[in-house]
Amino acid sequence: MEHSEAEADMIHQKVRAILRGLDGQHPALQSDHGMLRWTLHKSLDRNSASGSVIVGILIKELEKAERTDNLHYIIPLLHTLMYAITKAAYISDELYERVYVFCKKILTLPKPYCTIGLDYANRLKTEKKVPGFSYQKLVTMEQNLRRDALQHQDKVLLFLDPNIISEAVCNTLLRETQATQISQTPVKCMSYVITNSIQAALGKDCNIQLLQQVLKDQTPEEVELWFQEVLSAVEHSSRENGIGRQKHCQRLQEIYGKMVGSSEEDVPVSKLQVIPCPSPDITVHLWTDEDQLWKELVLLTKETQNTDVEVDSFRIPDLTMDEESTEQNRISVWSNDSGIERDLPGVEEKESTKLQRKPCIKKKGPDLDSAVLLQNLTKAPKGSRIGTLQRLSGQSTEVPAEPEKLPTARIIILGDDRALGKLAKAYYSYRKREARRPHRTLKANLQFYCIPVRGELTDSSPDKVNPPTMDEVCEISTYLGLVDPWYEGNINTLCDMIPKLSVMPPCPTSDATSDPFILDVTSYYLRFGIQPVYFQIYSVKIFYRDTSLEPGEDVFLTELKAELQDCPSCKVSTLPRKKTATDARGGIQIHYKKALASNREKEGSLVLRTSGAVIKTIPHNEAKDLVCLNVYTDEVTRSSQCSTRHAPGNISVLRACSVQMRSLEIRTFTLQLDKDSRRVYSNVARFEVSPCQEPGYSLQKMKTQRAHGERNEVGGLSRYMSKSLLLPINTFAGIIQG
Repeated sequence: MEHSEAEADMIHQKVRAILRGLDGQHPALQSDHGMLRWTLHKSLDRNSASGSVIVGILIKELEKAERTDNLHYIIPLLHTLMYAITKAAYISDELYERVYVFCKKILTLPKPYCTIGLDYANRLKTEKKVPGFSYQKLVTMEQNLRRDALQHQDKVLLFLDPNIISEAVCNTLLRETQATQISQTPVKCMSYVITNSIQAALGKDCNIQLLQQVLKDQTPEEVELWFQEVLSAVEHSSRENGIGRQKHCQRLQEIYGKMVGSSEEDVPVSKLQVIPCPSPDITVHLWTDEDQLWKELVLLTKETQNTDVEVDSFRIPDLTMDEESTEQNRISVWSNDSGIERDLPGVEEKESTKLQRKPCIKKKGPDLDSAVLLQNLTKAPKGSRIGTLQRLSGQSTEVPAEPEKLPTARIIILGDDRALGKLAKAYYSYRKREARRPHRTLKANLQFYCIPVRGELTDSSPDKVNPPTMDEVCEISTYLGLVDPWYEGNINTLCDMIPKLSVMPPCPTSDATSDPFILDVTSYYLRFGIQPVYFQIYSVKIFYRDTSLEPGEDVFLTELKAELQDCPSCKVSTLPRKKTATDARGGIQIHYKKALASNREKEGSLVLRTSGAVIKTIPHNEAKDLVCLNVYTDEVTRSSQCSTRHAPGNISVLRACSVQMRSLEIRTFTLQLDKDSRRVYSNVARFEVSPCQEPGYSLQKMKTQRAHGERNEVGGLSRYMSKSLLLPINTFAGIIQG
C-alpha cells in the first residue's frame, strides 16, 4: 500500500509540473514538456498497476480544468490520458465511463476542443465495450499485421536530407530504427496483441505469464492463427450493437481457455503484466533525389493496391480472351477500326465464325474522370484562404468514402525550413502528376509531420560566428509552437536535443527492445498529432534578362529572397538595422494586390531604392496571422501610392496577396528560395509571386473553359474544388486561439 501511495504521489507531482509549464510559470518546465510526458508514460512500462492511477489523476485534473475554465490544460492532458489508456494493462468500467462523460462535456467548447473531444468520445465508446480495442487497432495498423487485401495499410517514411542533417544524426536514427525493426518481429507483435486483448478484457481473471509461455512455445503459423481468432472476436464485438463488455469478455474467455487448456491448473494466478507497445515501423530514406517522394509513394501504392500506376489514364475493357494474352497486350497502339476481325482488310468474312475483339486499350472518358473527381472533392480543404484572418487548420468533418481501403503514407521531415521547402516542391510535383491521372487522384492518404533540427554550419558559412536562431531557420516549426503549445513542448524541444543525443556514445548495456527517447517521442507525435495546420504554397514565375531563355517556374513555402546583383554584401533582413553609407541601392518597381481582411481586391504600385527584398509567408512578430505575403525592404518608398507599414530602422513591410517585382536598372536580381543555397536563380529581370493553384483545379478549369468558353467565370466541377495548393503539417491541436 505504501508503495502504491508513493507511486501515485510521484505521478501527481509530474502532472502538476506539466501544468505549471503550461502556465508559463517556470521557463525550464515549459521547455521540458516532452521529457515530463515521456517519464510519465514510461512509468506504465515499469508498473502495470500504474495505468489506473495515471488515468484517475489525469481525469481529475481535466474535470478541474473544465470547471475553472483553464482550457489550455485540456488538450495536453487529454492526449496524455488517451495514450495512458492505450498502454494501460487494465481499466475499470467506472474510469472508462468517467472519461467518456468528460469528452462529451467538452463538445460544447469551440474548436479545436470539441473536434478532439468528439474523436476521443467515439474511441472511448468502443473502448468501453471492447477493452484493448485502441491498442489492437494501433499495433495492427502500424505493423501491417493484417493479410487482407482490403485492409487499411500504414507506412511511415522518414526523409533526411544529408545536405542539411549531419552524418551523426542520420546514423543515429538509422541505427535506432533498424534495432527496433529487428526486435519487433511480426510474430512478437501478434503475441502482444493477443495478450493485451485478453488481459484488458479479463484483468486478473487470467494468467498472462502462462499465456505468454504458451505463445512462446508455438510456431509462427500457430501464433498467427490465434491472432486471427482474437482479431475476429475483437472486431465482431466492436461492430455488434446492443452488447456490452460482458459478452466480449465471454468470447475472449473461451479463446483463452482453448489456448492454455488444462495447464492453467498447475500454475498460480499471476498479477497484471506490462505488455509493450511496439514503435511504428519507420523506414529511413536519405533524400538525395528530387523525385524520391513520388517513387516511394508509387511503391506504396503498388504494394497495397497491386496496380500499375504508370499507365496513364488507360484501362482494359472486358474481353473474351485469356488473361495471359491480355497482360501481354496491355500496352499497345491505338485502334482506329471497329475492333472486330471481320472488318479488318484482307480478312474473309467466312473465316470469322463469331464476333471477337482485338486486344486493345480503351481510354477513360471525361465523364468517368469527372465522377472520380466528385468522389474526392470532400477530401481537400475548400477554397482559397488568402487574406483571411485565420489560417485553416483541423480535420474536415466530412469523412471520405471507404477510408479503410486507402493506404496511408505518414511522411516525417527532419530538418529546417530548407527541408520543408523541398517538401513543398516535391508535393507540388506529386499533385501535378496526380492531376494528369485523375483516375488515380487521392488514392493514398498523405499526412506530413515536421520535426525541426537545425542544419550543420560549414566552416565557410558566413553565419559560423553568429549562428542563426531557431526562429530564423525554423519559422514553420516556431509558428506551430506558438499556435499549439503541446507541439512546442514535445517537438520543438527536439531541435537542439537530437544533435546532442546523436554525438553521445550508445550505452553498451541498453536493452535493444527499449524505446530510445527520439524514437519514442516520434511515435507519440505520429499517434496523436492528427490535427493539421495548412500552409499556402506560393509559385514564382521567373523572367531572365536574356530573352532567349524560357521563363522559369518554381514554388516556395516560407521565404523568397531577392538581391540586386553588384550590390555590396548588405543583407535585407526583417529585423531593424542601421543604414550605412556603403549601401549601393538600385531602383525597383513593385506591383501588388493588397491583402485585406475583407478579401476585396485592391491593387497598388510603388517605386523604391533598395538593395533587394525578402518575401516571407509567415509574419515576423505580428499579432495578426494573415495568410499573405509579407514583403520586407530596407528603404522607405517615395511613391505617392505608398501603402506600406514602416518598421523601425527604415524596414518597410508590405502585405500583399501577389507581388510582381522588376529592376529599373541594368542590374538584375538573384533569387534564393526557402533559404536554400541550392535553389538560386541569377540574372533575373523580373519575377511574379502568387498563391500556387491546386493542379487538379487548374486542369479542370482549363477543360471547362475549352468546352464551354467560360473565360471569366469559374464553371463546372472547378467551382467546387480547392483552388489553392495547401501543405498540411500535423500538430496535436491545430490552432488554439489565444
